[in-house]
Amino acid sequence: MDLSAAPAGKDALVIDGTDQSFMADVVEASMETPVVVDFWATWCGPCKQLGPALEKAVADARGKVRLVKIDVDKNPQIAAQLRVQSIPAVFGFVGGRPVDAFMGAQPASQIKAFIDRLIEAAGPDAGLEEALAAAEEMLAEGAVADAAQTFAAILAEDEGNLAAISGLARSHLALGDTEQARGVLALAPKGKEGDPLIAAARAQVELAEATSGAGETAAMRAAVERDPSDMQARFDLGLAQVAEGDAEGAIDTLIELFRRDREWNEGAAKAQLFKIFDSLGPKSEAAARGRRRLSSMIFA
Repeated sequence: MDLSAAPAGKDALVIDGTDQSFMADVVEASMETPVVVDFWATWCGPCKQLGPALEKAVADARGKVRLVKIDVDKNPQIAAQLRVQSIPAVFGFVGGRPVDAFMGAQPASQIKAFIDRLIEAAGPDAGLEEALAAAEEMLAEGAVADAAQTFAAILAEDEGNLAAISGLARSHLALGDTEQARGVLALAPKGKEGDPLIAAARAQVELAEATSGAGETAAMRAAVERDPSDMQARFDLGLAQVAEGDAEGAIDTLIELFRRDREWNEGAAKAQLFKIFDSLGPKSEAAARGRRRLSSMIFA
C-alpha cells in the first residue's frame, strides 16, 4: 500500500485485459489485491447491463478490489481455459487463483455480496496494518504531525477504519486541538460510536477538556495534606495527575475519594474514574486493576 499516492480512481481500478496480460493483470495482481474478471462481448445485452454495475461496485470498494474486463471475441484463450460457456461470466481471483464466480446479470446487492466475499477471503490488509502500527509508533515517540498525516492517509483509503479515526483524533489531541479531535471522532461509522477504540479516544478528549485548567500536582497534593477531608482538593489533585499523564496516580486518588465519600458531588469521583478507564483502553492493566478495586467498593 502506497500511502503517498492519492486514492485510486476508476481508471486505475478498471482495466481492459487480454490473454497475453492475464498473468500480470489477474494472477499476479491478485496476490496483493482481489481481482474481479468480467468476460463480456460487444454484442451481449446482459453484459452491457452488468458492466456498469460491476464498475460502480468496484469503485465503491475504494481500492480493495480491482476489475479486469476481457472481451471474449478478441481474447478467447483464457475464457476457454476457465470453461466459460456463456457471458457475462464473472470470476473472483484471490491469491493467484479463482475463488468465486457467477454467470449472467445480477442485482447490485448480489454484486456487492460477491465483492465483499472476495475482500473477506483476502484477509486483513497487511500494508494497512503496518501503516497503522507505524503511525502509532510515531505518536508514541512524539512525531505527532507525521502520525496525523499517516492516519489521515489511511482514512483516505479506508474511510471507516476505526483505528485510524482513533489515532487521528488522538494526534489532534496531542497537538492541543480538542475541537478538531472531536470532529474526527464524528467520522466513526453509524453504530460504531461505542467501539472501544472510539470510546477510548473520546474519553481522552473529555479528560483533556476537564483538566485543561488543572493546577500543578504539588500544590493540589499540599492542599489535600492540609485538609484530608477536602474532597474538592482531592478531586482537583486527580485532575492534575491526569493532566500530567499520571493515570495510575489519578486512579489511586479518585478511588480514595470514592472510599471516603462515594456520593460527593453527585458521584463525580466514580464518573471521572470511568472516563480514565475508558481512555486507557480495554487492554490496559492499570484500568483493569482500577475497575476491580472500584467494583469491590461498589458491591461491598
